[in-house]
Amino acid sequence: MPGTWKAPSPGDLVWCHFPDSPAVTPGPKPRPALVVAVVTHEDGVVVHVVHGTSQRVDRLKAGEFAILKANNPSAFALAGLAFDTKFDFKVVLELPWTEPFFKVPPRAPQGQTPKLGTLHPSLIRAAKAAYDAAASR
Repeated sequence: MPGTWKAPSPGDLVWCHFPDSPAVTPGPKPRPALVVAVVTHEDGVVVHVVHGTSQRVDRLKAGEFAILKANNPSAFALAGLAFDTKFDFKVVLELPWTEPFFKVPPRAPQGQTPKLGTLHPSLIRAAKAAYDAAASR
C-alpha cells in the first residue's frame, strides 16, 4: 500500500530492497536502510538511503557506523533491528518511496509501513562522523 505510506523522515530506518549494482533496480534481498534525506516532488517522494548489513559489524571501515545491541540496548531497540547492523555511507542512493524498493518488513514493528524504527539521538554523532569520512574519500 505505498500510496498510503507516510513519507519517512531523516533518521528513520526502513526495510529496503537496496540495489546491488549501479543500475537502480530493486535488489533481491531486503535489508535495513537509514534514511538520510527526503525530497518531495509533485509526482512523489524520493528518499536518500544508505544500506545496512549484519555482516562484519565488528570491523568498521571509514564511512561506516554500527548499531550494536550489547553497546547500546536502547538505541538498538529504537532502531527496530533484528540483528547488529552497520551502515555504509560510501553509497547513498536516491530511491522512490514506492514498492518495489520498499516493503513492509516481516515483523512489521511500526504496522503496515516499511519503517523499522528511528536512529537514537546518541548515535547521531557516529552517523555524522561516518558521513563525513565517506564524503572526504
